[in-house]
Amino acid sequence: MATLAGLLMGEQSFFWSALYGAGTVVLPSALMARGMTSRLTSMAPGVSAVSFILWEMVKIAVSVALLIKAPKLVPHLSWPALLVALVLCTQVYWGALAWRGRKSTTS
Repeated sequence: MATLAGLLMGEQSFFWSALYGAGTVVLPSALMARGMTSRLTSMAPGVSAVSFILWEMVKIAVSVALLIKAPKLVPHLSWPALLVALVLCTQVYWGALAWRGRKSTTS
């Protein structure tokens, strides 16, 4: 997605902005996935639910922190490119759920 943005717009700032936008979704989600796979989260249903809420709050906080830091970390930041990449990466979740649901019904 970032390469496509860079090629279509012809500027390197669009590439880095789109890449940062995708990272704003992917990195916090990976952090949450790692946290949810700990031994503590599988102890009891109540602990698992609290752990899920805790890791979801951590994911949101990290995403917001990354967005706040974006102007300082990405030179010549393009907010439209960043936000489009962020929204498209978020929508991949729906595609993954649909693909996984379709795959499990055929098995």
